Amino acid sequence: MTYDLHIGDQSFSSWSLRGWLMFEKFGIPCRVHMAGLYSGTLREDLADLAPARYVPVMRTPEGIAVGDTLAMAETLAERHPDAGLWPSDPAARALARWLVAEMHSGFTALRNECPMQLLLQYEDFPVSDAVKADLDRLQELWALARSRYGSESPWLFGAYSLADVFYAPVAARIAGYGLPVGDGAQEYVMAHLEDPAFRQWRAMGLTKTYDPVPYALDLPKRKWPGPE
Repeated sequence: MTYDLHIGDQSFSSWSLRGWLMFEKFGIPCRVHMAGLYSGTLREDLADLAPARYVPVMRTPEGIAVGDTLAMAETLAERHPDAGLWPSDPAARALARWLVAEMHSGFTALRNECPMQLLLQYEDFPVSDAVKADLDRLQELWALARSRYGSESPWLFGAYSLADVFYAPVAARIAGYGLPVGDGAQEYVMAHLEDPAFRQWRAMGLTKTYDPVPYALDLPKRKWPGPE
């Protein structure tokens, strides 16, 4: 039972990172297809996956197209109940869904002002009040989940779950812009940066070069803070 997964450029497509991790971290086989997110062929590449307009999009083995990472997550959890995508404990699962839904619909300042890029870390990034508020809320949610369910693990609910999938691009944003967070949140960010699947995704992205580089800023730069 193999799916088809259509993604965008690994270095910049935060939603594609979510989509790919859903398969990679839970052992669900898929064939990966690159769509032209930055080359101008996205609409053509997704033409037979209607009504898709963005990546990622998956096609089930039966030929059903499913877009939007939240819909993909619920579809995969429904189809693979033994894969452990959600926490097994009902209370933990409810909180995990809450965190995922809030990530999916919120944190607009962080999304808009700090687009994901996995190439390097910017120094002296000016953190707006709106981004700071998003970071405060993230730390509140992460600390709550880890205190209740993840105290013996680097992940939010003990075992890696869809909640971690959805917050992986957030960890990348914090790393890529050197955003100020406390020790607990920084430990969670580093768990993502050190995760073999995340490192594999980033390595695949680094095989492609860009001129100009998307989202480039005229700020001092340093090497990526995680392992190569």
